[in-house]
Amino acid sequence: MIRIGILGDIGSGKSFAAKKFGYPVFDADYEVSKLYNKDREIFSKLNKKLPEHVISFPIKKSEIIKAIFAKKANLNKIINIVHRGVKKKMNAFLKKNKEKKAVILDVPLLLENKLNKKKDVLIFIDSRKLDINKRLKKRRNFNKKLFNKFRKIQLPLQYKKKKSNFIIKNDFKINSLKNNINNILKKVI
Repeated sequence: MIRIGILGDIGSGKSFAAKKFGYPVFDADYEVSKLYNKDREIFSKLNKKLPEHVISFPIKKSEIIKAIFAKKANLNKIINIVHRGVKKKMNAFLKKNKEKKAVILDVPLLLENKLNKKKDVLIFIDSRKLDINKRLKKRRNFNKKLFNKFRKIQLPLQYKKKKSNFIIKNDFKINSLKNNINNILKKVI
């Protein structure tokens, strides 16, 4: 099985591109949402580390955001706890799909959390800052301060680009995206 990791900036179109490959997608953001809503063990651990913020189950996103803004160290506490849950989910996904030709890993902190393997095919989704900012402002509940906090914990985009096997220039037009993906798939599969 070929593991294809999708890299790029927040709002660059990574998740949209991941879905266009035609292979099973591990969507880490979706898995985090499920952990907050369904995993009592994650709740207990977060409640123990951040009792003044994470109060109720299912975990409310607003509680997580308040914790992140309350103290700089809280973001790392959250990441450390949630990362373990995401890693378990990813391993289960990989096991379930081990017979597939390829899988797509849509994991925002793939490199940062060392979830990639040496043989992974890494694809960087490169989008113009102007386009990214336009798209982010359209998102429901977009919070610029939160966005900046998340950006600070990510590796530099130039580093991710350099580590990538392929770069897709995302102009947010479906046909050019599909053409780029098909060209890459011809080379790796």
